[in-house]
Amino acid sequence: MSARWPALASALRRAALLAAGVLVWELVARSGMFSPIIVPSVTRIAYQLWLLAIQPESVVEAWYSVFRALSGFALAAVVGVALGVLMGRSSLAAAFLGPLFSGTYPIPKIALFPIFIYLFGIGSLSKVVLIFLECLYPIVVTTHAGSRAVNRVLLWSAANMGASRTRILWKVVVPAAAPFIFAGLRIALPIAMIVVIITEMISSADGLGYLAMYALASFKTDRMLAVVVVIALLGLALDWLVARLRDRLVFWERLDAYYAE
Repeated sequence: MSARWPALASALRRAALLAAGVLVWELVARSGMFSPIIVPSVTRIAYQLWLLAIQPESVVEAWYSVFRALSGFALAAVVGVALGVLMGRSSLAAAFLGPLFSGTYPIPKIALFPIFIYLFGIGSLSKVVLIFLECLYPIVVTTHAGSRAVNRVLLWSAANMGASRTRILWKVVVPAAAPFIFAGLRIALPIAMIVVIITEMISSADGLGYLAMYALASFKTDRMLAVVVVIALLGLALDWLVARLRDRLVFWERLDAYYAE
């Protein structure tokens, strides 16, 4: 019981903070200080959220966004981990790819979106390509750092026991860099959701970004904020899944943290 109490207390604190925020929003909305178009009440937002939940069309729109985000993210994860490990274990690859990634990282990839639309059309492909690019950089950077941080004793021990370079890579380097890899994945996943919503707002006839923009253009701020809540819940669920996958795969390293009360 004593071991479970801190977790319960933490959950209660988060719930109380959320409830306080909702209450403040409702009080401000009902105070008459702002137009209901600008600050709709929580009850109106909740009603629109309920409509989104029971309408099959809304579920389809959410699926479009999640599919695009996860497609670009998955492709970036495969390519990014491969490039990061390669840069971490090969000085030649690091010398060639390092300046390339460092120089192009600050470039806002969204500026390339019109070119992608011209090349791939206004459908899902142009959005997936942009999501891939945006997610690739944090995954490469963190994987590179993790590959370079592998304890040399582990590498020497594996080599002395006759392990090949390929076996050392898969059995030593990748597992040792796994915490860094998952850190990059957790950074990249919300970026994927952000980019898919932005691109759907710019050029799309479906997806949650389109729903939010259409609601805003129709002055239905309550519906637009309901879509924002859906996006936040989806992001929270996806991050939870990645965190649980990390705990399951990187079982030898638990994320135990100390919090000062």
